[in-house]
Amino acid sequence: MSGPNGDLGMSAEVGAEGEDDGFGEAEYAAINSMLDQINSYLDHLEEKNDHLHGARQTRLEFQQQFGEAPSEASS
Repeated sequence: MSGPNGDLGMSAEVGAEGEDDGFGEAEYAAINSMLDQINSYLDHLEEKNDHLHGARQTRLEFQQQFGEAPSEASS
């Protein structure tokens, strides 16, 4: 799938001598697009996780400030 250094562009030239490896420029573009979408979704999930962690931390600090015991759900 990739070259020794992870270079996807390298394998596009492998079949240049008339052999069809089944992957053309359009297929690589489609894969790159899907990987970009996955990366975007993962970034969004990471942001949501960061917000949740921040809200949890704020809630724990608030509970400690007012001497309340942390709830079961926060452990």
